[in-house]
Amino acid sequence: MRVVHISKVVGIAGSEGHLLRLLPGLAGKGLEIHALVLEEAHRSASGFVEALGRHGIAVERIPIRGHFDPTLGRRLTERLRAIRPILVHTHLLHADLYGLPAARRAGIPHAISSRHNDDLFRRNAIWKWVNQRIMQHANRVIAISHALAKFVCEVEGVDQGKVVTIHYGLEAPPLDPVARSTARAKLGYAEQDMIVGMFGRLIRQKGVDVLLRAFPLVQQAHPAARLLIVGDGPQRLTLERLAAALGLTGTVCFAGWIEGARRLMPACDVIAVPSRWEGFGLVTLEAMSWALPIVASRVSALPEIVVDGETGLLVPPDKVEPLADAITCLLADKPRALAMGRAGYRRLANSFSVEKMVCATLEVYKGVVGQE
Repeated sequence: MRVVHISKVVGIAGSEGHLLRLLPGLAGKGLEIHALVLEEAHRSASGFVEALGRHGIAVERIPIRGHFDPTLGRRLTERLRAIRPILVHTHLLHADLYGLPAARRAGIPHAISSRHNDDLFRRNAIWKWVNQRIMQHANRVIAISHALAKFVCEVEGVDQGKVVTIHYGLEAPPLDPVARSTARAKLGYAEQDMIVGMFGRLIRQKGVDVLLRAFPLVQQAHPAARLLIVGDGPQRLTLERLAAALGLTGTVCFAGWIEGARRLMPACDVIAVPSRWEGFGLVTLEAMSWALPIVASRVSALPEIVVDGETGLLVPPDKVEPLADAITCLLADKPRALAMGRAGYRRLANSFSVEKMVCATLEVYKGVVGQE
C-alpha cells in the first residue's frame, strides 16, 4: 500500500514528533510511505526532513509561499500524479486546504485528514464553512483525542460517521537512574532545588502567563522552588517582562528552544501543563516516559491522559491559585509525587504505546481502501 503524508513543518513539535513515530511504524508494517513537507522559505524544515530520512522514509520538500499560495495546489497535484499513491493522509491546516483538493484532482482514490488541535480560529463561521467543504474530500478524519473528535463533529460540523479517535503514542524506555543528576548538571541546578518544568511553545494557548503568576505563591511555601521554561515563541519577550514584574528574574529560567529537550525533563520534580486548550498534549506523554508527576489544566484532551489523583493533578484553566496549590502540594509530598510518576509511566506503556497507535492507523487505512 503506497501512502503519501502531507504536512506543513516549521520545527519539531507535537504533530511533527507524532509523524516521526507514526511514519516509520507504518513503514515497518510493510507500507510504502512518502512524505511531502510544506516548507516556508524563512522557516527551515531541515531537522524534520533529516530525521525522517534517517528512518528511510522517502521525503520531499515542497515550498509554500505563505497562507495563500496560488501555485501550491497545482504543484501538489503534479507530485501526487507522479507518485500515484492509493491514499493521501493530510495533517494540519495547510495540508488540508491544498492537499485534499490536490488528491482529488490527481485521481487518488482515498484521502484521510488528521486533526491535531482545536484551535480557536476553527470556531469562526467562515472557517467552518470552508472546512466542511474541504472535508468532503476526506474519507475519514482521525482525531487525536476524544475531546477533539467531539469538537470536530459539534463545532466544525464534520459527519460523525467519518471521525475516528487515535491517541498519540510514545515509547516507554527503561528508566535511567542517573538521568536526573545528568540533566540537573547540564542545567546548573543543585540537588536541593525544587524544579517545576514547563515544556512547549510560548503562545497564549499554553498558559505560561498563568504559571508565572502562580509561581510567587509556590515560592511562599517552597523558597527553593525554581521554574524551568523550555521552548520559544512569539510571547517570549512579554513573558520575560511579566516574570521580571513579578520579581521572578532569579527564579525563572527561559531556556529557549533546545533540540532534544525531552532529555532535560528528568531534572524536574513536577511538569506543569497549564494550557487553555490542547488537542492532545504530547508533553504529558513525554513527562510520563520519565515517571514524572503532572499538574495540568482540566481542558480538552488533558483529562484523557492525566488521571486526576493517580498520575497527576488536574486544575481549572486560567486559575492562578488552584495551579499554585497543586504544584505546592506535589513539591511538599515527595512520596506521593513519585508514586504518581510511576503510575504515569505504567499508564504510558499500557495505553499510549507507539505500536497501538500504528496498528490503529493501519486499520483505518485498510477500512478505507477496502483491504482485509
